[in-house]
Amino acid sequence: MNSGMLAQDERLPLYQRLRDEMAEKITAGEWRPDQAIPTEAELTKIYGVAVGTIRKAVDVLVAEGLLERAQGRGTFVRRPSFDGSLFRFFRHLTSEGGRTVPEGRVLSRTVEPPPEHVAAELGLTAKSKAIRLDRLRLIDGLVVLVEEIWLPKARFASLLNIELADFENLLYPFYESRCGQVIASAKETLTVDSANAAVAKALGIKEGKPVVVIERLALGFDRKPIEWRRSHGAADTFRYQIDIC
Repeated sequence: MNSGMLAQDERLPLYQRLRDEMAEKITAGEWRPDQAIPTEAELTKIYGVAVGTIRKAVDVLVAEGLLERAQGRGTFVRRPSFDGSLFRFFRHLTSEGGRTVPEGRVLSRTVEPPPEHVAAELGLTAKSKAIRLDRLRLIDGLVVLVEEIWLPKARFASLLNIELADFENLLYPFYESRCGQVIASAKETLTVDSANAAVAKALGIKEGKPVVVIERLALGFDRKPIEWRRSHGAADTFRYQIDIC
């Protein structure tokens, strides 16, 4: 094994130790999303192992969603797409009947201790401070989602120097370009609640009307939490569909 290999538990199979080494390169940003990793021949030279071991390690990373193969082009670090995630749940169309990426409008940005449950989700201590973003998502000028977003201040301090109007519609690419933080995966929980006064006013519905609430915890390649957000949308625009085979 190449001397550059991380010190690992030798009781693990060789392919698993290689998988861990390669995953560490992704986590550390040495291999970036959309970037091709070295070829099998190059990896064999780098690590001094058989090509079969390389293929088995890559197979595991592909199955885990960290890498993806492109026929005839090579193997790439996978960039997860979250663009349409929330909107698979809602019937939001433009006035012409088409689908579009909603406008994102950040209303406020503050630095404050997060609520206890948010701090727990983000792995922050009681004394930690976080950045809170309050944001609207709009289509044709109409508010379709109200969002509360919390980010660890230590990771996202660069956002404090950016004008609110300069925040982009899609935050995950924005996090990467401005803060070097890449979202690799996310967990979502969906519930139904009654709209409080603030949410009702923003959505243009009556207070107490049912709303769908989606809470998302986004993780980096190192599986550490990066962002917690809560989105509210009017229940009468909600849809759920699943194919059962």
